[in-house]
Amino acid sequence: MSERANIALVSVGTDLDVTTVPVVRRRMDRLVAQGCRRVFMNMAGVEHVDSAGMGLILTELRNIRRQGGLLSLVNVSPQVYQALRRMRMLDYMPVERAGVRREVTALDPSVLPRWRTTFRVDSSALGEARERLEGLLATLPFSPDEVFDMTLASGEAFGNAVDHTGGTGVLATVAAYPDRVTIDVTDCGCGFELAGDEEPPETGPCAERGRGIRLMRLLADSVSIAHKSSGEGTVVRLVKLFGTADADVPPAPGIPA
Repeated sequence: MSERANIALVSVGTDLDVTTVPVVRRRMDRLVAQGCRRVFMNMAGVEHVDSAGMGLILTELRNIRRQGGLLSLVNVSPQVYQALRRMRMLDYMPVERAGVRREVTALDPSVLPRWRTTFRVDSSALGEARERLEGLLATLPFSPDEVFDMTLASGEAFGNAVDHTGGTGVLATVAAYPDRVTIDVTDCGCGFELAGDEEPPETGPCAERGRGIRLMRLLADSVSIAHKSSGEGTVVRLVKLFGTADADVPPAPGIPA
């Protein structure tokens, strides 16, 4: 199990049935009691979910929802996905099938954003930065769950940038394109780079940053980390695609059309 204050990944690792449900339930309930509000159940290796397992998922979903959070399933096998569909559970929670992930193509340089805005991320007011970002995302064609996830993912990027730079020179740039939103978090630190499919470090001085990167990758459709094109520092780019290829993107609050 991998966890931080707000986000956790719970690996089930075996069939979710009457014999395994009590152990998973204790882990889930402990996380929620500790204040975790975003939980992923990693269903890799789970080939069967019986009625006890379905009951667990529904109970934990309701419990986390009551706390203002969200539960989702990832790496779901075809058999389990079919069972969830028949139980009509797909309408109530995000479910990601194993091997199925939205492809994020490179931006066409000729396509300009519908709007773009930049604001400073103050180390003494991270909550205000998250709230400002959440307000911008809420104007876009996203579901409340998607806004929730991208606010959490960006909060991870904000926290990493502040933690590794002493909290100075951190900026967030939000740009809305016809098919996506991009969130660039830039800092003036020593610089850090990670290829798109490269695993972040598990040990050493960057281990904590690595945990945040793994969680961001769960929440966003794409995450890239690279050196700034000029000067010292890092740019973390998070991308979330809209549900349609050419969505109706309204002007951002306070930004002229």
